[in-house]
Amino acid sequence: MITEELIYKLVEEAIEGTDLFVVDVLVKNGDVIMIFLDADTAVVIDQCVEVSRFIESHLDRDQEDFDLRVSSSGLDHPLTMTRQLIKYIGKNLDIELNDENKLKGRLLEVSDSELKVELIVTKKLNKIKKEEAAETIVYQRDQIKTIRPVINFG
Repeated sequence: MITEELIYKLVEEAIEGTDLFVVDVLVKNGDVIMIFLDADTAVVIDQCVEVSRFIESHLDRDQEDFDLRVSSSGLDHPLTMTRQLIKYIGKNLDIELNDENKLKGRLLEVSDSELKVELIVTKKLNKIKKEEAAETIVYQRDQIKTIRPVINFG
């Protein structure tokens, strides 16, 4: 049976010596394998293809058929790792706290245990929205439910 542990080990072997790192490995129904990667720079499709080929070469389709999907973590996935968050220092994030409060803030600092965020408030003046920095707050990572990059269109 294909397990997440087996796939994780294979992915780690495949990405050794690169700036890629594993964000998540999921094995659903024993045959759908989903691998989400990120990098200190950027993940390119050729890297995903290389990892996919490496994994396929180490699994036997005759013994167990599977559907393999390798992709970058993407903007729709929450940021879960300190290594991911470092890339977003100085950028805006949508943060949902465990108490369901949602906020928007500019990431100032990050560590394994906390985030320092400059909260951003949106003010409306004559039908024009303007974002302004409010206050700086430090959140413990265990206070945070999800963190996502803010996507700006335009």
